[in-house]
Amino acid sequence: MEVIRLLRDRAISYKDKNVIIFKDLTISFSQLNDNVLLLANILSKEGVKKGDKVSIYLPNCPEYVYSYLSVFCLGAVGVPLDFMLKEDELESCLSHSESKILIAVEKPDVALLKLKAAVRSLEKIIVLGAPKEGLLSYGQLLVKAEPKIPDVIIDENDPALIMYTSGTTGKPKGIRLNYKHLDGSPKAMEYFVDLSDKDVKLAALPLSHIGGFIYIQNCLIFGITLVLMERFQPLQFLENIQKYKVTCFHIVPPMYYAVLTLKEIEKFDLSSLRFVVVFGAPSSPEMLMRFHQYCPNAKFLNGWGMTETCPPNTVTPMDSDNIVSVGKPSPFCRIKIVDEQGIEVSKCEIGEIIIDGWVVMDSYYKDPEETARIKKKDGLCTGDLGRFDQNGFLYIIGRKKEMIKVGGQIVYEPEVEAAIYKNENILEAAVIGIPDKLKGEAVKALVVLKNKGVLSAEDLRYFLRQHLANFKVPHEIEIREALPKNRVGKIDKALLREEAAIIK
Repeated sequence: MEVIRLLRDRAISYKDKNVIIFKDLTISFSQLNDNVLLLANILSKEGVKKGDKVSIYLPNCPEYVYSYLSVFCLGAVGVPLDFMLKEDELESCLSHSESKILIAVEKPDVALLKLKAAVRSLEKIIVLGAPKEGLLSYGQLLVKAEPKIPDVIIDENDPALIMYTSGTTGKPKGIRLNYKHLDGSPKAMEYFVDLSDKDVKLAALPLSHIGGFIYIQNCLIFGITLVLMERFQPLQFLENIQKYKVTCFHIVPPMYYAVLTLKEIEKFDLSSLRFVVVFGAPSSPEMLMRFHQYCPNAKFLNGWGMTETCPPNTVTPMDSDNIVSVGKPSPFCRIKIVDEQGIEVSKCEIGEIIIDGWVVMDSYYKDPEETARIKKKDGLCTGDLGRFDQNGFLYIIGRKKEMIKVGGQIVYEPEVEAAIYKNENILEAAVIGIPDKLKGEAVKALVVLKNKGVLSAEDLRYFLRQHLANFKVPHEIEIREALPKNRVGKIDKALLREEAAIIK
């Protein structure tokens, strides 16, 4: 992706058109171009050169967009860090990535000066907001900057991003993507959907996540207007759709559930929506259909992909209504299903999804062992289980670790979760495997009800017997007030498994 050229072209073609709407602030394409070049000039003066790592620790805001794009203008490497990371996690990621500059805002629980002292490679921290001794002020630097076009030659194989998928526990895992990879998601979007400069997209995913980053790419490639939310709030999400006549968005399943719980949903005019996409986890078709009744003009699409493979890699075709599947592969990757020996299986058989093509990441940064484990000669081992039907549609069964062996019988957690969601009283559900002395493993379900007391564990178990084979029906059902979420809004099943292990 030639960011400098795209910025210039969009500033000419769509000069005064809004590219970002954030709270009460509107930013035009020409302003975006100037603001990105100003920050690139600041970073260059502070010593950033091609190949240097620049970390970004901000909530969703226009400066996050400027930070990404200015880094790319310099041929440097962006390191987006989730704004929910704590100080120890930040130190781990900053040290691992060898970041030279950090662009951040201050938080009560994060001592930036302490971080600067602890991370050997970290030379300077640029902060938004009021100046503070020992930290550089973004506002003060901006006054002295000029919107000069950097003189740098960037090769498509040069590193562009290190995206961390695991900074919470253990060793950080940084996915290294190059400048050619920046074209992966836009090319897939161009193939799957008919985005144009008439579209208004609503972004509620964190920009530190690959799903959030895709919105920024959409602005440059398609000339869309982006309504940017600092964080996801269900009511505000609906208000933004109505106020700005949003035409499309992509979010993860728990966000749909959150919106559907709002009694106010019936009051909003969602008729401007023409397509919506669900990504990130196996989802309930029933949930999508419930959402669809509030926006009947919208096409519902399901999709799949990984940060490691420049998603989306599969999406429901626009002329299909098969939302149970995650669609068909893009022409930029090759997908096959293999058994435990690595041999490709027949249609309709379940196995691990292997993906190959130029969209596959370069490596896990500074982790050759993990790279070799997942990146094989035939492609990337995704750890996802799936199957193709006779018509070439891909179905995600779940993660390999979401496979429970009950007395020799295989139970897939997402299948049980889908059955649970068929009950109209269920708000959220998660299924995990727990140790069992007799059968090796047993199925446990953890659920949140829409209203307290409307359903007992035994009532739900009776309901599930009508939809599942007996060995798939949860041995334990726990009703909770809430389920833990990770930083992208997905239910944190890893934490639930840890809790179950401690209890046992």
